[in-house]
Amino acid sequence: DVFGQMFNDLQNSIPGIDEAMSFSELMKQVQQLDFDVVVFDTAPTGHTLRLLSFPTILEKAFAKVWELKDRFGGLIGQATALMSGGNNPAAAQEQLLGKLEETRAVINKVNQAFQDPTKTTFVCVCIPEFLSIYETERLVQELSKYGIDSHNIVVNQVLFPEKDAEELSAWYEANGATLPKEAREICSKLLARKRMQDKYIGQCFDLYGDDFHVVLMPLLDYEVRGVEKLKTFSELLVDPVDMDE
Repeated sequence: DVFGQMFNDLQNSIPGIDEAMSFSELMKQVQQLDFDVVVFDTAPTGHTLRLLSFPTILEKAFAKVWELKDRFGGLIGQATALMSGGNNPAAAQEQLLGKLEETRAVINKVNQAFQDPTKTTFVCVCIPEFLSIYETERLVQELSKYGIDSHNIVVNQVLFPEKDAEELSAWYEANGATLPKEAREICSKLLARKRMQDKYIGQCFDLYGDDFHVVLMPLLDYEVRGVEKLKTFSELLVDPVDMDE
């Protein structure tokens, strides 16, 4: 109906509402089912930060709605009743405001769950490149500002995490002359990529090494799909490469 469409339009205009409603629905499912851990794969950093900021934005939006209600309550009620096909402005207005209040309650519940370290923690995942490390730092700072627990960082797609560029360069200098031209070009590009990765991995440990649990995940030669490959991948998370060896 027209009233339902009007509420949906108003509701969908709230930043982060899609993510909030999805998480709310997930919470309902979790309460009904017997899971020890639920993994919520968030959107990229920009969308996630929008999700984290919407309780504040929503409070401001509701303050404005209530201000308009106090100033133009009768007019809003008549317009709402007219659009919804009813003849009771007060009831139509209360119905609209009631639905908005329900939405605010759901979003506040989501926010409380986010800020409870016994229920929620963020695991930041990045790759060893400038933009990704920069976005991770931005996310960590925002998580701290919103009071959300985060103490794990996964650096994914690392070339030979158990070795550093100097080791590989020494091997290449000793054996490069014996390799075909194509192999030397491949090794040269690999070493350039490895040096770049080592640079940003070093920055990552400088930033987070004292306060965070940083895990390096190797670049694999296959796509991680299917239960068995996921199990293998999870073992690398639980038992990561020992950087001190």
